[in-house]
Amino acid sequence: MGYHFRRFLRTCSLAGTYSAVILASFYLAYDIRFDFQVPPQDDHDRLKYLGLVLAVKLLALILARQFTSLLTYFSFPDLLKLFWAMLGSSGVLVIFRLMADPWFRAPRAALLVDFLFCFGGLCATRTAMRLYRERFNPERKGTLATKQKIAIVGAGDAGASLAREFINSPSQGFKPVAFLDDDPGKHGKLIHGVPVLGRPEILNKIGDFGGITKLVVAMPSAPAKRIRDIVYLGTKLGLKVETLPSMEQLASGVVRATRIRPIEVEDLLGRAVVALDYTSIGKLINDRVVMVTGAGGSIGSELCRQIAALGPKRLLMVEQAEGSAFVIEQDLNELELGLVAVPLVVDVLDRAPMQAIFAKYQPQIIFHAAAHKHVHLMERQPAEAIRNNVFGTRVMAQLALEHKVTEFVLISTDKAINPTSVMGATKRLAELQIQALQATQIESSKTKFMAVRFGNVLESSGSVIPIFKRQIARGGPVTVTHPDVTRYFMTIPEAVGLVLQSAAMGSGGEIFVLDMGQPVKIADLARQMVLLSGLKPGEDIEITFTGLKPGEKLYEEYQHHAETHQQTEHPRVMRFICASSFDDAVLEDMEKRLHQLDGNQLKMLLKQSVPEYTPHVN
Repeated sequence: MGYHFRRFLRTCSLAGTYSAVILASFYLAYDIRFDFQVPPQDDHDRLKYLGLVLAVKLLALILARQFTSLLTYFSFPDLLKLFWAMLGSSGVLVIFRLMADPWFRAPRAALLVDFLFCFGGLCATRTAMRLYRERFNPERKGTLATKQKIAIVGAGDAGASLAREFINSPSQGFKPVAFLDDDPGKHGKLIHGVPVLGRPEILNKIGDFGGITKLVVAMPSAPAKRIRDIVYLGTKLGLKVETLPSMEQLASGVVRATRIRPIEVEDLLGRAVVALDYTSIGKLINDRVVMVTGAGGSIGSELCRQIAALGPKRLLMVEQAEGSAFVIEQDLNELELGLVAVPLVVDVLDRAPMQAIFAKYQPQIIFHAAAHKHVHLMERQPAEAIRNNVFGTRVMAQLALEHKVTEFVLISTDKAINPTSVMGATKRLAELQIQALQATQIESSKTKFMAVRFGNVLESSGSVIPIFKRQIARGGPVTVTHPDVTRYFMTIPEAVGLVLQSAAMGSGGEIFVLDMGQPVKIADLARQMVLLSGLKPGEDIEITFTGLKPGEKLYEEYQHHAETHQQTEHPRVMRFICASSFDDAVLEDMEKRLHQLDGNQLKMLLKQSVPEYTPHVN
């Protein structure tokens, strides 16, 4: 009962507000028409017509659904609705004048002025109520009193938009007091009333920074080095540094510019946006049955997300871990992509259930991402690495041949190039297997086997970045294996997008290598992450060096010495071709004695199939 009563009161207040504006506009329109000297007869007509005008315009507002919108929320769509409602009602009054003369004979000029006054008055009323809600509402005084003063780094379109949003919505809790920009032509100018002081380095010359507590970086196209400089400057001065959401998020409407976020390590690595040929990728995926193994892993789950968005007929998500399969299924459901997904909890090494899955669903494309990837763990368990990475790949590749799968894409790693670890050697052996199958299969069952290699992916399980975050959260130390160790890094979506691009270009037998940019020193990465946490490396957080673990390299390589490099249609994808030598008899012997030999013996057996492998023998 209380809800309905409040709703009735709200409707009455809306009707009263709208009625006051409508009546006042029509009344004043006559004064304007007659220069505030309205003849007695016209003054009598004015009062007589008020009821008709009010009824017509209130009906127009009801039809425009202005009685169901909140007065204090007024935006451009509401303005358009008000415009058309008032224009339509004025048109009706003009028709009345033409058809109901002499009963309704309001002057045409008065009707025109009435339209302008009424539309302007309603807009002004709604705008005033919005301003009251945003800036003067007593309930928000506590919030407004505690606004943080911020400086926006970047006086371009992104920065100006951000400042306008914060100024118009003070309830966000931020007050822009300065712009900082590298362009001298903007220094000393005002943007939305906020001064452009100079380059960010000018903060070194300002005493207490004018009460500024935070820098917000609004430079979407700035190079990573400049972002690093600003982060270092802000951290040194004790300021918090944040940035805008990604341009992809802003363009898609997922988030607004005001949803600023902390600077992440991805912002400092300077990865360029990858342009993909979605036409060819769409042709590869659309309306086809696609299987992803290891679907719950870092790469597998992102493969599922990107593939599901490309309209496959069915997406088979093969995952050994039930919990991981559940998580990726829920992710796709939340993205409204779950209708095509079929989660399958099964181990790729179990041939019988996998055979049944192939027979039932008839996959046409396979992305084989199921693998053990943690170098130091697999160094201690070579039998498990061989079982999963080598024999798991063999089972999947053989089933792909039997069921005439058209494309088989193995997700490999840069650690497979001149490997020094068991994990790298097993991935190299997996590559050799599918290349051998490509070379020996009969023409009638032509399956295009290919592999895609890439380096470390940011935020994947086992990546140094989440490890460093945990160590920093505990107060350190941050542990790095060696001062000179370097690695290539990619974002997970970037790597997966290029995997799909490679699959669309492959003709069979290739090993594609993704351009991973410049290698990053892990020690530098650790220092940058400490700085991002608002701390100082070596003072607040110690960085210690523990020494390389067995199987680890100082640096990763791009290609094996026997591989021939070829260009592809995509500038970020390279194709390598090599004549693979593969002895299946060695593999069969390895499988028979897998759990009979010790770790060192298995490593030496691996070396027979992968001669470039340099094993770490205890």
